[in-house]
Amino acid sequence: MVAPAPRRPGPSPCPRCGRTAPPGSGAFCPWCGRYLAALEWVATTPGGQASSPPQRRDRYTGPPRYRAVPRWGLPVGPWRAPAASDDEPLLPVHRARALAAQLVPVLWVTVVMSLVAAVAESWRYGLLLLSRTDALSADAVGWSDALVWFGGWSSVVAAVAAGVLTISWSLWAHRAAADRAGARAWRSRRRIVAGWVVPGWNLVAPGSLLAETEHAALELPPGRRPSPSRELLVWWALWAACVLLAVVALLWRLRTGTQALADGVVLHLWADVLAAVTAWRTVRVVRLLTALLEPRAQGPRELLVSRQAANPDAVRAERAEPAPAGPPAAPTAAPDPAEPSRG
Repeated sequence: MVAPAPRRPGPSPCPRCGRTAPPGSGAFCPWCGRYLAALEWVATTPGGQASSPPQRRDRYTGPPRYRAVPRWGLPVGPWRAPAASDDEPLLPVHRARALAAQLVPVLWVTVVMSLVAAVAESWRYGLLLLSRTDALSADAVGWSDALVWFGGWSSVVAAVAAGVLTISWSLWAHRAAADRAGARAWRSRRRIVAGWVVPGWNLVAPGSLLAETEHAALELPPGRRPSPSRELLVWWALWAACVLLAVVALLWRLRTGTQALADGVVLHLWADVLAAVTAWRTVRVVRLLTALLEPRAQGPRELLVSRQAANPDAVRAERAEPAPAGPPAAPTAAPDPAEPSRG
């Protein structure tokens, strides 16, 4: 509440005795002493001013109208942060890490789709075995064909997407490893891409490329021959087997005959299983090499070292405070107990 404010000026009759005070008699009644000014109490919020009456809003009349077509507007396309002139380009290690973050989910999708394709091929092979002794249901055959079609094409699309991202990641990972080792990347971009896609060459080139990347990321001597780790050797063997089996499965489709079709189903089944395993091992290799390019600090470590000494006096001597640095003092003879001290 705020202090009362007078409502209207001028003399007014006293509300207690009803008499009108003469002009100039003051704010109190000269006969009964009551306060004569009329009061108006205004309630306000603590620490604030009196609330003003709400303003009346006009009725909505629709969107604004212009006499001519406005010249202003937003640019076409998504919003992009303006690139400053002093911004430094991204380092190869940052590009490799960003591509690895996109590649790993796509590889997991490849694993799932390859397993779906393997299940579809196994179902089809089971139907082939049943068809030797009994007639098959049209619904079962239809669902089997649909699942084979979906699993086959989805696994192919996922594998192609994963392959494109893998090649891009290997390009920047190779350059980042060379920068980390303080050397120059001797493989060009065309050579790296050709090593992934050229038939025959893609059996050995990807493994040697990742072996060099691992060698440089570990900061080993550049003149020393790279020695791949066990994780990389396992991936290399799976990669070569997957490529060879995929080529054999494609060439097998050219054969005709009932037995050739049944063998082709089994071949596609093992090709899908091997593709899923290879994609899973690729996830591990990508994570391993990306972590080697720029290992993250894990914080300080506390290492407790215990030592047992054979002589306890040696331990006490080591725990004693060291003597202050200075020139060695001359040796003095021990005082004789029989000789009186000189004060």
